[in-house]
Amino acid sequence: MRTCFLFCLVIAAFDCAALGQETGNARPIVPADARLELLYTRSAPISGGLTEGPAVAPDGSIYFTDIPEGEDQGLIVRYDPKSGDTSVFAADSHKANGLMFDAEGRLVACEGADGGGRCVSRWDLKTRKREVLADDYQGKKFNAPNDLCIDQKGRIYFTDPRYLGEEARELEHRAVYRIDTDGAVVEVTHDVEKPNGIAISPDQQTLYVGDNNNGTDRIDSKGPPPEKGAMKVYAFPLDANGMVAGPRKTVYDFGRESGCDGMTVDRHGNLYLTSRSAKRPGILILDPRGAELGFLATAEPQSDAKEPKGLPSNCDFGIGEDRNVLYITVDKSLYRVRLNAEGYHIPWR
Repeated sequence: MRTCFLFCLVIAAFDCAALGQETGNARPIVPADARLELLYTRSAPISGGLTEGPAVAPDGSIYFTDIPEGEDQGLIVRYDPKSGDTSVFAADSHKANGLMFDAEGRLVACEGADGGGRCVSRWDLKTRKREVLADDYQGKKFNAPNDLCIDQKGRIYFTDPRYLGEEARELEHRAVYRIDTDGAVVEVTHDVEKPNGIAISPDQQTLYVGDNNNGTDRIDSKGPPPEKGAMKVYAFPLDANGMVAGPRKTVYDFGRESGCDGMTVDRHGNLYLTSRSAKRPGILILDPRGAELGFLATAEPQSDAKEPKGLPSNCDFGIGEDRNVLYITVDKSLYRVRLNAEGYHIPWR
């Protein structure tokens, strides 16, 4: 593992030159001259929260969420790599968090608690109409859907922890669920304390889940706050039906530090984890066995960013000419960086 605190600030970017070298590989995933380029930072009059959920659309644009705390419902924002412009797609996101496009090019969103929709919804890009796909399991309302991935059969896997909100908990577990193409909701696993980021391997045989138990969930409003728990990333083997078919394996253990938020995979199945560790914030790149392949720091300085801390929340690769560009939400901003790797995406029709 290598850590670098010397950055060269260039316009709205900072240099990650000494980061991400692969041992014994002349072509590291993170190039020596890699720079994080600032694309967006919040200007809307909303407070708290963070940016989240970058997702590439079939036209190559990047949609992401800007989530505030409190009464404001948050935004879904669109970034156009061709023009460099950002625009508001949805002025009321219903506290949307993780995003992903399905095979039909529709935007699927996880909507959280704290006044949000507490559901998985889907947006039509042309009409901008939103529909709720699922908001309960066996008649009980979800806690706060957080992040999602979609398999090649169109099934939506999503995590359901809760980090904020006064809403009453109805479900016993903070679990991983799946919405099948017929609308049925099944529990995939609750063998995780507080599931957050999620991704599926390109061969569809492994489901990766980040366990980020920061101890803030108000399970019992009358009891003491829960203690901080697991900060790990698990691999769950999947059978031909897309269900867990064996014991989980720990891919990475962050120890007592803050763990992984969102994640994505490249076409070789390598993992890109958003590490929110205050000591080492950035993108941690692992092979499927958990060996570190590289690291991209997201710490300060961040030119023009608001309240910079350098804590990443989620990431996704672009497509086409940007297929090796990783888009990252950090604090209240959106960045991109070009890597020596290409992202994995489900086929679009």
